[in-house]
Amino acid sequence: MPGVIATANRVNDFVMKFANVNGTGSASANSLVMKAIFRMGVPVTGKNYFPSNIQGLPTWYEIRVTRDAYAARASQVDIMVAMNAETYSRDVREVNSGGYLIYDSTWPRSSLLQRGDITVIEVPLASSSMRISTACATAYC
Repeated sequence: MPGVIATANRVNDFVMKFANVNGTGSASANSLVMKAIFRMGVPVTGKNYFPSNIQGLPTWYEIRVTRDAYAARASQVDIMVAMNAETYSRDVREVNSGGYLIYDSTWPRSSLLQRGDITVIEVPLASSSMRISTACATAYC
């Protein structure tokens, strides 16, 4: 795969950003991802960005993984997990060339949001969670 992430000198050195909707439990989930990386022995720092504390508005969580234990924000986003359809256009623009966009393919993504220099990973998250929720409701999970 082309790009910055694939270079040999960037082991344990990347930025992952989650674009979410405020009030959906995303802060807890994002924190779990950061803790999992930390428990693997890799220095990591996380920051939640709330433009507003109003439920339903956008929020972002940025995780910087760096073997050198840098705590400041990096200038690029290598992996974007876009979970808010309203901010897709902004989120796609933030991905560094050679980076990855992971998004919920249950929601449509405009052809205007296509980029040839990043890898797009489609995951049907909303429909998958509905199937799991329905299965748990009938099986007492």
